[in-house]
Amino acid sequence: MMVLTFFDVVGRYLLNRPIRGAFEITELGLLVLIFAGLPLVSHADEHVTMDFIDRMLPARAVPVLIRAVHALVAAVFFFLTWQVIIKAGRISAYGDTTDVLRIAVGPFVYFMAAMIFLSGLVHLFKVFVPGARRAAQATT
Repeated sequence: MMVLTFFDVVGRYLLNRPIRGAFEITELGLLVLIFAGLPLVSHADEHVTMDFIDRMLPARAVPVLIRAVHALVAAVFFFLTWQVIIKAGRISAYGDTTDVLRIAVGPFVYFMAAMIFLSGLVHLFKVFVPGARRAAQATT
């Protein structure tokens, strides 16, 4: 994406010839990059966390809270998966494409749903096998 953006900017401002569809390719590339990273961030417990409640709870209650939060996040991700699949079906049925390159958008939305679902599975797994509390240890 960086190379594409570089050559698009050079072509646009120096040669007055931008790369056709560069913006669309960048948009779709960012979509893939962000949603492909979502399960990895979930697995590594690198989401933004607020640990101020942890300090007020007894030490034995913190693991219960962590498991409850993972269960809640998994439920939200599964709900989002369902909603995104509905949207993907509509987009695919309409045959939506990008404006310039006419790339079908539906498969990308289905990819989003798949990555959200995978993230939900990761959080569901962490309900039963929470692992180390790396994210909470990094903050003060």
